[in-house]
Amino acid sequence: MSGGGPEVLIIGAGPAGLTAATYLARFRRGVLVADGGAPRACWIPVSHNLPGFPHGITGDAILKRMTEQAMEFDAVIEPGRVEALARDGDGFTARLNGREVRARAVLLATGVTDHHPDLPGVERAIERALVRICPICDGYEAIGKSVAILGKDDAGAREAAFVRTYSDQVTLIHAGPADALTKEDELRRLGVELIRAPIDNVRLEGDRVTALGWGGTFRVFDLVYSALGTSPNADLARSLDARVSDDGRLIVDDHQATSVAGLYAAGDVVRGLNQIAVAGAEAALAATAIHNALRQADGWMVD
Repeated sequence: MSGGGPEVLIIGAGPAGLTAATYLARFRRGVLVADGGAPRACWIPVSHNLPGFPHGITGDAILKRMTEQAMEFDAVIEPGRVEALARDGDGFTARLNGREVRARAVLLATGVTDHHPDLPGVERAIERALVRICPICDGYEAIGKSVAILGKDDAGAREAAFVRTYSDQVTLIHAGPADALTKEDELRRLGVELIRAPIDNVRLEGDRVTALGWGGTFRVFDLVYSALGTSPNADLARSLDARVSDDGRLIVDDHQATSVAGLYAAGDVVRGLNQIAVAGAEAALAATAIHNALRQADGWMVD
């Protein structure tokens, strides 16, 4: 730390934030990570597509290892949520745990919030992989299973089409307005069954999902994917008038810089692929760009 505060404040302690913390600490920068708690990675029962872990690894284990690695190089990780962020001269001031924290640069790794279905026991069902949120991550494990996609618009239809890669037993449970679904012909062509039912007609029971469809008929599924969308956690950036895309995610350049000088972003808050490997790569780019920008500001030669 320099001048009584960090050089770089990282907001968010998920895979993006922790990767950036390790890079910046190894660049010998003073780093403070504000850990707002429970990043979405902690919901992962077992990840099989993270490079280097062929037998899988839990989300909690990923975060634990990444936290230990960042702290090994003297990054400081402090529990707490940044309540406000403001420009302060050529840097920033953040409100964290009742005090003002000043930093020369800020990296937002705040992620997104999933819109989980309003079902009793849904959190436990996600932990048991009965309810899933990312077919890119674990669609392979759905091979040959009876899969339901819970959606409210055409995003549900697109996810159902994606899951057909893995199973020929895919059903879209459309819980939104009738006119929000325009892909019925495409679903029929792909062999995806369509059930129109409100979410309160979907039940989580033991190790199965049941849905009440037309005519009072119950269907049973091995698992369900939620395609109800996410909300980017970008309020701090918007308070600084940073540019956002139509879906609310932050717009960044090739070095992960936002439209606000000195403010960077990485991970799910930036783009929609929502993958740990992508978050880590973006964080590495952002950390290197921050380090070089600070070197240049201090009069050092930069490649």
